[in-house]
Amino acid sequence: MAVAFTFPGQGSQAVGMGKDLADAFPEARRIFQEVDDALGENLSKLIWEGPEETLMLTANAQPALMAVSLAAIRALESRGFSLKGKVAYVAGHSLGEYSALAAAGFVSVADAARLLRIRGNAMQAAVPAGEGAMAAIIGLEQADVEAACTEASKGSVCQIANDNGGGQLVISGTKAAVELAAKLCTEKGAKRALMLQVSAPFHSALMAPAADVMREALAGVTKNSPVVPVLSNVTVSPTSDPDEIARRLVEQITGRVRWRETVEWFGANGITTLYEIGAGKVLSGLARRINRDIATASVGSAAEVEAALAALG
Repeated sequence: MAVAFTFPGQGSQAVGMGKDLADAFPEARRIFQEVDDALGENLSKLIWEGPEETLMLTANAQPALMAVSLAAIRALESRGFSLKGKVAYVAGHSLGEYSALAAAGFVSVADAARLLRIRGNAMQAAVPAGEGAMAAIIGLEQADVEAACTEASKGSVCQIANDNGGGQLVISGTKAAVELAAKLCTEKGAKRALMLQVSAPFHSALMAPAADVMREALAGVTKNSPVVPVLSNVTVSPTSDPDEIARRLVEQITGRVRWRETVEWFGANGITTLYEIGAGKVLSGLARRINRDIATASVGSAAEVEAALAALG
């Protein structure tokens, strides 16, 4: 099989996402109701009506993006599509890994929603507001960014959080160290070093308290073997073993999102088309910059569901 499904992470959220799917497919609407019921609140109203600043909050954005991705999956399945047999691998960017795993049956949609709410709250609470930071470094070799992080993090924390490909790396850590590393990267020739408007230093060692929370949370849910293997953010290798998947999800909290390597792995292992399932087109854009030989398609609207069904057969 030459197809893999990918699932977007935080930053792809937008007010109104998924409404088209819910209106067109009763099965998709039921996903939003299931998430609302699991969280005990009307998250779907927030997703479709805003306000944007509330949807952007990590604790809301994470389960919201998962809901949209799973609504798209249910829309496909309502027309006879089956992940098993049609898709070789699934992968997701950061929180998107939970969406991928829920789509593949590793956890229920309700448990995925609750886990992502816990994850969002734990990541937000791990570091006091204002003490952490993240920055995007554009147009600098990874080795140079690593060196800048090492120089800036003496007695502190600064590390590469995301390797998004296309010359884009994101660094994360304590505010002073990240600001210094960004300055050093500019001096080393980076095209841009942009401080990001984020609420916490995600995917850094500062997130260790959140990793402990997620280890306990994952231990308390029913875990199944996914119907297709998941490619882990932190190892860039496929697995279907539930215990190993859970360990990798814990490691992901403090570890690097290795998205460039993920797309490269797909290309090296026979994948010719990547479908981005859910909100936005961020992952499709990254994939095109990493490997132009891999075709991309988005599945986040009713029309895109129909197009995917026609292409996938």
